Amino acid sequence: MASNVWVLSSDLKRTQIKVQPSTYLSDVLDEACSKLSIDSSRYQLRHNQKLVDLSLQFRHAGLSAGAKLDLVIKSKTPGAVSVALQMPMPEAKETPGGRLIAKFPSTTTIWKVLRQMESGSASQGRNINITARGTAGNVSSGAGQLLYETPVLNIMGRELSTFEAFQKTLSQLGYNSGSVLMRLTFKVTDQTLASAMESISTYFKETEEEEAKIEAAEEEKIKEQKAQEHKPTTHHLSEDVPMTDASKTPAPTKASSPDAVPISNVEPVSIFSAPTSSTPASATAPYNEADNTPTIAQLQKHQAYLASLSQNKRLLSDQELEAKAQEKAAKLAAVKSLSIKVRFPDNTSAQWNLGPDASGATLHAAVRSQMANPTLKFRLAMLPGRVSITDDDKLLISGYKLTGGVLLTLLWDESVSKEMRAKPFLCNAAAQKATDIVVPKVPEREVEEEAPAPVKPPKKESGGPKVPKWFKMPGSK
Repeated sequence: MASNVWVLSSDLKRTQIKVQPSTYLSDVLDEACSKLSIDSSRYQLRHNQKLVDLSLQFRHAGLSAGAKLDLVIKSKTPGAVSVALQMPMPEAKETPGGRLIAKFPSTTTIWKVLRQMESGSASQGRNINITARGTAGNVSSGAGQLLYETPVLNIMGRELSTFEAFQKTLSQLGYNSGSVLMRLTFKVTDQTLASAMESISTYFKETEEEEAKIEAAEEEKIKEQKAQEHKPTTHHLSEDVPMTDASKTPAPTKASSPDAVPISNVEPVSIFSAPTSSTPASATAPYNEADNTPTIAQLQKHQAYLASLSQNKRLLSDQELEAKAQEKAAKLAAVKSLSIKVRFPDNTSAQWNLGPDASGATLHAAVRSQMANPTLKFRLAMLPGRVSITDDDKLLISGYKLTGGVLLTLLWDESVSKEMRAKPFLCNAAAQKATDIVVPKVPEREVEEEAPAPVKPPKKESGGPKVPKWFKMPGSK
């Protein structure tokens, strides 16, 4: 049975919307905004000073016929929505629980949700094809063209299968917070896969090329800032530091980058010999039970951390994310030196102090200058994540985001034989400079004692017996 509702705007304009019991309130908002010539993505419906759930149908919203709904401006801060995508068979067999689960801002479009589900962290590194599926057409005709297989989403009984519907955001469908379940199926269309890809590029203008342009522009700004910062430093070095002949540098296996620093800057600050004992120094220290007992300050910090986890936190806005990224870039630009210690396979190690213009090729050349056989292939890994520092022009500070002191481990390439691995790693000149590692003595920690609680003085009782309030003589107070 059809009925109607009234939608009132802030400028006292109103419009009548016809609704069916199965009409979604998000459709009511879209129709009202189109009649009032305003953008529906900026508004929300309110009834009796309470926001209306746009994801519900009219029959489930608790609204009566002729209800008056107010148009109010939506909050600019997006909420977090947990989306669970129920995969169809046979894709559900390869997914834990048959679902892909991820959190998105409420301003994310349905198409972006599908794109991030098929290649983001929710797929756990597996590439799942959702938006670019093709199936064989009519084989008997001999055309041999692939037909586009469009995704079909069922959200609380509402079906989305067109490109126009996929352009809607989670907020426009009524999901500003909480969780939502989307059931995914596929439907074969009469459109070829090639023409469907062209239609996708026209409907969804936010392509990866625009993101690449933004990233390239940011990288150019960072390079310009670094070039301006390093101009006076380079002039100062050219006047005061005597440069040695570059022909004395041992030639690396790969061509050195043009930004590689001279030998005087690549020389290690210190070289450490291998420990003489097979027992680690930490194992020789006497056992102290108090070392495993947390202090009061540590317990208070842990309690504050647990309390912060129990609080609901909103997602950062675009401006806050941009400010956070600029703050990180400013911190990296302020780093002027980097201390890197490389541990070699025979337990010897060397330490370098490098500047902000040092790259992965600079570090590889520095390591090869201390090797007995610099032609052997190796890689420098940051354990336990095993992120390798490659032999290229990628900067250590701005590229790999390295700051402070960094420990790297040199791992042999598979092509290096066991005989070559058994030989000493350092050359004779470097081995003569090697010194033993001095383990500093750790001072004993003082046990913190809790202050005794103040003793409360005992309360003095009145001398006479207490009389209940209800047992009083007439005339007494």
